[in-house]
Amino acid sequence: MNIYVGNLSLETTEDELRQEFTEYGEVTSVTMMNDRYIGSGQARGYGFVKMASKSEGVAAIANLEGKTMRNRVVNVVEALPLSDNGGMVSLNMRSYIRPHKKRERSNIID
Repeated sequence: MNIYVGNLSLETTEDELRQEFTEYGEVTSVTMMNDRYIGSGQARGYGFVKMASKSEGVAAIANLEGKTMRNRVVNVVEALPLSDNGGMVSLNMRSYIRPHKKRERSNIID
């Protein structure tokens, strides 16, 4: 089961997160998100924890949601799966383009 953990302190480490979740079952991986794309490596304040079984994940979510870690109340929910197209969202742009309409100003004087 993949679990999203949000509102983490920027100082939270993968080991700390692993330790919190290990109380509820086997943790297979912990991934802390950061700004590696812009080169700073700055923590983003969220991460993902994978647990070996769904029942362990459900127990962890139930017990850790709303818990305070490093003076921050964390959000813990089941992570949504990536879409079938590799995480890319396809948009039908025609549905988002609004036709250009001229606005007429009304000069109302009270």
